[in-house]
Amino acid sequence: MWLTALLRKGQLMTHDTQSATQGPVVQVDIVSDIMCPWCIIGFKQLEQALSATGTGARIRWHPFELNPGMPAEGQNLTEHIIEKYGSTPEQSAKNRSQMHALGEGLGFTFNFSADSRIVNSFAAHQLLDFALGQGLQHPLKLALFEAHFTDDKDVSDTDTLLDVAASVGLDRAACQQILETGALAATVREKQQFWTSRGISGVPSMVFGGKYLVTGAQGAENYAQLLQKVIREDAA
Repeated sequence: MWLTALLRKGQLMTHDTQSATQGPVVQVDIVSDIMCPWCIIGFKQLEQALSATGTGARIRWHPFELNPGMPAEGQNLTEHIIEKYGSTPEQSAKNRSQMHALGEGLGFTFNFSADSRIVNSFAAHQLLDFALGQGLQHPLKLALFEAHFTDDKDVSDTDTLLDVAASVGLDRAACQQILETGALAATVREKQQFWTSRGISGVPSMVFGGKYLVTGAQGAENYAQLLQKVIREDAA
């Protein structure tokens, strides 16, 4: 109930994206980073769960950086995985192949290559915070996942970010001003701190109905069970 109480106090102001449905609607808060492939996998699994249960969702995305110290130029993905997790090049290639297959099964395309890079995502999080106030956070988040993982674009590059933002209906000039001035940098840092101070150290982390927290891509069946649990409790 801690998140529900916090939202009621107005400390996390959001604009909701609601699925088109005549059924019950569940609030789902997702802490994630667009650098995280498991975050889009988890979301696509959530989509399956929503479809299977006939449930709607108000999706709210919250900022998290897997690599807050990542330099502006980024790092080769294979090198990063070897350095951070101790994987061999062969293990890294196998994992990416498995992830590609998993994504295909969920309707999402991962296009990994030898030149794929992981980049700093802080600027993207600032745009997502701006999009929140414009009611376009959800489509921007999905477009950024696609730009990074499917189109292999550098989503730390200002022009790329502005192109993606404009593609979902955000005002390009307003977005450029946000990035150039850093007007939302402190706000994003505060939101990141909120989640890390509550023990969030891995993503995706999803909060269902303001009270049930699960971390990692848990699969459509588990998400469906959580959705149904929240619905039953809300109806009681």
